[in-house]
Amino acid sequence: MSPDFLTIHTDRGPLRLPVGSTLADAVGLLLQAAPDAATVATAVNGEFVARSARADHALHDGDTVLCFSPITGG
Repeated sequence: MSPDFLTIHTDRGPLRLPVGSTLADAVGLLLQAAPDAATVATAVNGEFVARSARADHALHDGDTVLCFSPITGG
């Protein structure tokens, strides 16, 4: 593994990113063609990360990133 890159785990398989990448970077790559990309919820290692915090949430080698549709209703 190159020290310039990290690998995260996603439901679409592993994703290799430059060191210093954020959750916003990963979501952009994972959902670039999805029409509902702005409405997905995200979690890193099982912890919810708000949309407003994605750009500040640094990723680390081995993190697990999930993008999912939030469940609403009652």
